[in-house]
Amino acid sequence: MPEGQSFELNFSENWTFYALILGVGFIITFLLSGFSTQRMGMTATSLANNISLVIPVLCSLLIFKTQGRPFDGLNYLGLALALGAVALSTFKKSNEKVSGKGLDFLLPVAVFLMYGVTNTSINYLNINFIKSADRTVPVTLVMVFGAILAGMIVLVIRVIRGQEKIELKNILASITLGVPNFLSFYFLILALTAYGNSGAFVYPLYNIGVILVSALVAFVFFKEKLTTLNKIGLLLAVAAIGLISWQDIQGLF
Repeated sequence: MPEGQSFELNFSENWTFYALILGVGFIITFLLSGFSTQRMGMTATSLANNISLVIPVLCSLLIFKTQGRPFDGLNYLGLALALGAVALSTFKKSNEKVSGKGLDFLLPVAVFLMYGVTNTSINYLNINFIKSADRTVPVTLVMVFGAILAGMIVLVIRVIRGQEKIELKNILASITLGVPNFLSFYFLILALTAYGNSGAFVYPLYNIGVILVSALVAFVFFKEKLTTLNKIGLLLAVAAIGLISWQDIQGLF
């Protein structure tokens, strides 16, 4: 914690309840992703997740109108390439059987909307309630606390119904996943702060960065083969990074 600050649920602060609700939103999003993957397959769910970056980007440009950095034609071209890169680099032909019936086809749509809304909400939270970088840890902890409460309620219900067992391997896996997730939120908020809360700049680079690193890890450690479309998508991703941040690159020289 920053010096002189402590973790507390102070409801006299105007951001506490909002941060708690956002944490609950994370759990709902994760559950929807699980249901969507089971019913509609990994490909549809992954695409819905990654393409959801269009929501925080449009909100940043059209609603928040943050003036962290001016956008020109090359930046907008980079945004268009980013969407194409996300779609192509994550698309996988799959032989998995889709068991979805009735309205299950709406699950990927719900994943798209929830990921978009939660990422947009982080941007909104940062613009309105995190006025300085030293407030990042306390606000992020309250967000995580909201997720913990919602997750515990779901877990207790599933344990009582006999749908879940608490095992040591699950606890170890949750720590392995939870620590990087906390740090990703923490550094995402710091990145938004550093670039004047420009979600149109930060979120495409964030999503593309995840895709590039994931592709590298999958290739090196799991020998996963990339399709021609995937390779084109990764090349577009590199081009998109260059176009979106060309002013920053130019400033290095």
